[in-house]
Amino acid sequence: MATQVRGSAVVTAVVVIGLCMALHGGIAHAKTFTVGDDAGWTFNVEDWPKGKTFAADDTLVFNYNKDLHNVVVVDENGYKTCTASGKEFSSGNDEIKLARGQYYFICGVPGHCDRGQKIAVTAN
Repeated sequence: MATQVRGSAVVTAVVVIGLCMALHGGIAHAKTFTVGDDAGWTFNVEDWPKGKTFAADDTLVFNYNKDLHNVVVVDENGYKTCTASGKEFSSGNDEIKLARGQYYFICGVPGHCDRGQKIAVTAN
């Protein structure tokens, strides 16, 4: 009887460990993306998101000269018309954590958005 109990305990332990490994393997780990890569948050960055996959809990890092640029979170209309009417970030090293949904970011300095300093990303 003691051998059966020990055998059952071993089987249970193996099953629990296997479940933990399966669950852990299925969990996506948040990523950090530097907008514009080495160039940072600057002109002509509009196409930077192409080919990238963003998820909830990922972080976007905006690196830029705070004397020349900023980051403004806008809606789709603000993105299309380059109208800065949302929350503004201006540290020069802003980190924005994504939840699920569509995001639009522009530089609020006049003329910069029109020169491609804007991005749209969707986090799944």
